[in-house]
Amino acid sequence: MKILIITSRVPYPLEKGDKLRIFNQIKHLNKEHEVIVCAVDTENAQQKNIDEVKKHCHQFHVLSIPKWKVLLQLIVGFFSSLPFQVSYFYNSTCQKQLDKIIEDVQPDFIYSHLIRTSEYVIHKPIPKLLDYMDAFSIGIERRIPKQYFFLKWIFRMEYNRLKKYEAEVFDYFDEHSIISTKDREYILHPSKGNIKIIPNGIDAEFFKRIEMTKKYDILFTGNMNYPPNVEAANYLAKKVVPLLINKYPNIKLLIAGANPNPLVKSLANNNIEVSGWVDDIRTCYNQSKVFVAPMQIGTGLQNKLLEAMAMLLPCITSELANSSLNARKNEEILVGTSPEEFANHIDSLLKDELKSSTLANKGYEFVINTYGWDKCNSILSELIGQTVSKIQ
Repeated sequence: MKILIITSRVPYPLEKGDKLRIFNQIKHLNKEHEVIVCAVDTENAQQKNIDEVKKHCHQFHVLSIPKWKVLLQLIVGFFSSLPFQVSYFYNSTCQKQLDKIIEDVQPDFIYSHLIRTSEYVIHKPIPKLLDYMDAFSIGIERRIPKQYFFLKWIFRMEYNRLKKYEAEVFDYFDEHSIISTKDREYILHPSKGNIKIIPNGIDAEFFKRIEMTKKYDILFTGNMNYPPNVEAANYLAKKVVPLLINKYPNIKLLIAGANPNPLVKSLANNNIEVSGWVDDIRTCYNQSKVFVAPMQIGTGLQNKLLEAMAMLLPCITSELANSSLNARKNEEILVGTSPEEFANHIDSLLKDELKSSTLANKGYEFVINTYGWDKCNSILSELIGQTVSKIQ
């Protein structure tokens, strides 16, 4: 079967959750099908990253949009009903390029990754699937209170547009997928119950623990220019760590991840290290005692938690993040609801090695049994096969 996949970024390197998801899905589908990938590129992707994606598909096409056109698209989008998330990535020249590729390839199936790409294919009379991944609307809504006054109305406008668009675009696709049951609840369509849950997975062979000297007491990872991660890093550094310093004056927190914005960089001090991009994130996991992801905003399944649990780190997170992960509280993960509770959980793991190792082992068993990539990707393969058979 010829499967055309359209993405909103060149899906490499794997520093963002959406890239991790679609990259692994491309690799899986290409084992049994002829996969053609079309990536909208607004970031001037490096050739080495393009070459890496090419290794895992039959064809790879980059649909480039220069920054000045992105700005123009946003200005035009302001006066339309489209969400900015969609206007940012939709370009008429790219549409013509994609139309030509579809005409030449004649795909049997189209996979639209994220609502950002849906405008390109909504009118194509070909069996197609929309992967919402996350409910973008609720993610934007949670960020509204954190914005400056003059930005609140823009975020509120985007929230309303996204909420409406997520429901309207549903009817243009034959099938739909999303990362978690929790995210599915936020799609305001009467048939949302039919959206298939396809979680992200974990590569247990890659994320395998190696014994190393522990340099850090606490670890937090992620794309450090992504607002939910910036918020979580600030919460951990400003509200949680200070509660531990009297008891642990030399406590060390590592904030690791690509593109740390100025706020994250400013958190660095004698107790806090901000690393920026790390060539091999496994080193950070291996050198740390406790993983903490105090997510206060955002949506979807946190890949960082899957990675940390696979690396046998005891994990602490928020109710918000665990609502998608669905690990058992106090058995497979600890959940904090306040800075004091996060600090108490960290303290309990640092001083009690048996509790720490028991939690880590239970978390490992949970993530390996629930979130293996083969298991997650088989759901996608089955859904595509069923859709094509049903329509034919």
